Amino acid sequence: MAEKFNRATFTRNFLKNITRIKNPDEMIEDAKSDGLEKTLGVWDLIILGVGAIIGSGIFAVVGIAAAGSADGSSLGAGPALVISMIVAAIACIFSALCYSEFATMIPVAGGAYTYTFATLGEFAAWMVGWVLMLEYAIGFIAVACAWSNYLMQFLQILQYNLLQYNMHLPEWLVNPPVWLTNDVFTVGKMLAENPDLSVPTLFGVPICINIPAIAIVLLMTAILVKGTKDSAKMAGLMVVIKLSVIFLFVLVGAASFLKTPPHWVPFNMHTFAPNGMAGIWSAAFLIFFAYIGFDALATAAEECKNPQKDLPIGIIGSLAVTTVVYVLVALVLTGMVDTSGSVSLDFLKAPMVYCMNIIGHDKLASLISVGSLAGLTSVLLVLEMAATRILFAMSRDHFISKKFQAIHPKFKTPALLTWTVGLMAVIGILTLDLNVAAELCNYGTFTSFIIVCVAVLILRHTDPDRKRPFKVPFSPYTPALGIICCGGLMVYKFMQSGTSALLFPVWIGIGAIIYLLYGFIRNRDNENKLHKELVHGKVEK
Repeated sequence: MAEKFNRATFTRNFLKNITRIKNPDEMIEDAKSDGLEKTLGVWDLIILGVGAIIGSGIFAVVGIAAAGSADGSSLGAGPALVISMIVAAIACIFSALCYSEFATMIPVAGGAYTYTFATLGEFAAWMVGWVLMLEYAIGFIAVACAWSNYLMQFLQILQYNLLQYNMHLPEWLVNPPVWLTNDVFTVGKMLAENPDLSVPTLFGVPICINIPAIAIVLLMTAILVKGTKDSAKMAGLMVVIKLSVIFLFVLVGAASFLKTPPHWVPFNMHTFAPNGMAGIWSAAFLIFFAYIGFDALATAAEECKNPQKDLPIGIIGSLAVTTVVYVLVALVLTGMVDTSGSVSLDFLKAPMVYCMNIIGHDKLASLISVGSLAGLTSVLLVLEMAATRILFAMSRDHFISKKFQAIHPKFKTPALLTWTVGLMAVIGILTLDLNVAAELCNYGTFTSFIIVCVAVLILRHTDPDRKRPFKVPFSPYTPALGIICCGGLMVYKFMQSGTSALLFPVWIGIGAIIYLLYGFIRNRDNENKLHKELVHGKVEK
C-alpha cells in the first residue's frame, strides 16, 4: 500500500523517501500501459548513433587536436592523433557497455535517469535528470547556434562559387546584420571591438535574434513531433550526406599522397608525436567530446522494436563506425598538413576545408561545408529527442506535470513536451552565453557516464538474478575503468579553472533546491493520493 504523505523534514522517513528505489519491473509495466510507439530497428539506432556523434567535432575539433590551439593552451598530437582517437574511443566503450546492459535490462525511456532511479533512488535520479538537461537540452541550444555559424559560412562559400559564373545571392542573405545571426554575448564582444557596429539596443543591452538557429530548432521540433521513425529517416539522410562528404575527402586526400608523400612518412617519433605523450593525452581529452552522443540512444529504448538485441548493436556499432571514420580522417589530415609545427589559423577553424583548398579542390571544400551542416542537423535531432525522452520519464515519475505524458493521437509522440523543449530552446538561444553552456554540457556528460557505471555495479550486487540480455564483460573491472576514465577527465577539466567549473556546482545546488521544494513534495502528494484511493477502495468493498 502507498504510504501516507508526510511533511518534508529531516527524519528517518525523509531519508527513506529520497532513497526510494523504483523497481525495474514497475518501470517496464508503466511503459507498457502508457508507453511510446515501438518503431526503431537496429539500423535506425546505428544511424541515430552516428548522427549524434559525428558533428562539429570531426569538422573542427580535429584540427586543434592535431596541431594544438592557437593560444598554446592545448598541445597537439600531430600524426599521433590516430592514437588519441583510439584512446578516446576506449574511454567511451567502458561507459557504452554499461549503457548497453541497462538499456536491454530496462528498455524504457529516460536513459541514465531511469537507471539511477532503479539503483540509487529518487533524489539521485532527479539530480541525474537535472544534470542530463545540461548535456541534451543546453547542448541542443549550443549546437543550434553552431549550425547558424556553419550556415553563414556555407552561404559565403556558395556566393564565392556563384560569382565565378556571374551569379550571386542577395546581399541580405549572405551578409545579414550580425544581430540577426548571433547571440547577445557574441554581439557584445563584437561591440567591444567595434563600437561603431550597428546593433539595436534596449536599455543599453543589444537586441539579438539568431534567426537561423531559431528556425532550425523549430524545424527539428516539428519533425520530432511527426514521429520518431520519420526523425530517423531524416537523420539517415543527413548521415548519408556527411559520410559521403567525409569519405570523398579521404579518397581525394589519399590520392594526393601519390604526388606528395604524407608528412608521417618516413616514420620517426619526433614527427609522429611532436609533443610526446602530453600531446597525445591532450588531444584525447579534446577528441573524447567528439564521441559523445551514443548515450542518447539509451533514452529511446522504449521505442525500439527489439531492444534486447538491437540496442547493444546500435550503441557499440555507432561507436565502431565513428572510430573508423575518425581514424581515416586523422591519417589524411596529418598526412596533408605538417602538424609538428605552427599551422594556419584556417586549418584550426576548418581543417578539412583547408586541406582541400591547398590542393586546389575548391568545389570539394564547398561540399564539406554542406557535410558540416548535415552533421550538425543530425546531432540536433538526436539531442532534442533525448531531452524530451528524459523529461517524459520524469513526468511519468511525477517530477513534472503529468500533462507532458500526453501522446499525440496521430503521431504517437509526446507532442506537447517536444514543443515545450523546442520553445525553451528558443528562449535559451536568446539569453544564454553559449560558450559557457557548451562547457557545462561536458560536465553533464561525465556525470551521467560515471553514474551509469556505478549503477551497473550496484544492481549486480542488489539484484544479481535479474535477467540481463546483455552483460558488461569483465565486470566489475569494466565499469570501474569507465569510472576512472570519466572521473579523471572530469577532474582534469575542473583543474582548468573557468566559469563553467564554478557554475556546475551552482547548477547542482539549484537542482537540489528544486527537488526539495517541488519534486519531493509532488511525489509525496502522489503517494498520499494513491493511499486514499486504496483506502476508499477497501471501504467500498
